[in-house]
Amino acid sequence: MYQKMMSNYFLLYKVSIFGLCKKSMIRKAVLSDLISISKLTLACAKAMISRGIYQWNEHYPTLERFQKDIELQELYVLGEDEIKGIIALTEIVDEEYIPVQWLTENTNNLYVHRLAVDPKYWGQGYAQQLMDFAENYARKKQYASVRLDTFSQNKRNQKFYETRGYQRLSDIYFPKQSKDPFYCYELVL
Repeated sequence: MYQKMMSNYFLLYKVSIFGLCKKSMIRKAVLSDLISISKLTLACAKAMISRGIYQWNEHYPTLERFQKDIELQELYVLGEDEIKGIIALTEIVDEEYIPVQWLTENTNNLYVHRLAVDPKYWGQGYAQQLMDFAENYARKKQYASVRLDTFSQNKRNQKFYETRGYQRLSDIYFPKQSKDPFYCYELVL
């Protein structure tokens, strides 16, 4: 029983040249996390808007979208006592991604969606930990690549992914979110 219960929990460590500096738990989200997730993403949307980044709004991401992520067991949360960040990992290809000329075949890929860190923890390495988790998960499951998109007006995110080795590919559009494009990225594993 204990082993089954712990199979949904993952420990991540951020190591520096000085030794262990942070320890965070990543686990699959459960329905009782929805209120905390909603508060976190609303705080993210508000913080991005205050910086002139109109990436998220009342149309995306929705509570219903997070509930579906949880039901599909594709949403992960970072934090023990408090949810500091979230990430969705899926094999499902969004229809907007179909025309993109990806670097790898469209048969064995992991897609990252809805990566978010509570703004009060921005700059503390939690997004790095979530992406480390996603990329390690993809390697362990032997995916050919990790794919994602990020908003064209969010320069910080673009630099974040490019520093991790992601290559920028085509633009896609989500009209309910913005008139501006989203850039697709892929990391070949």
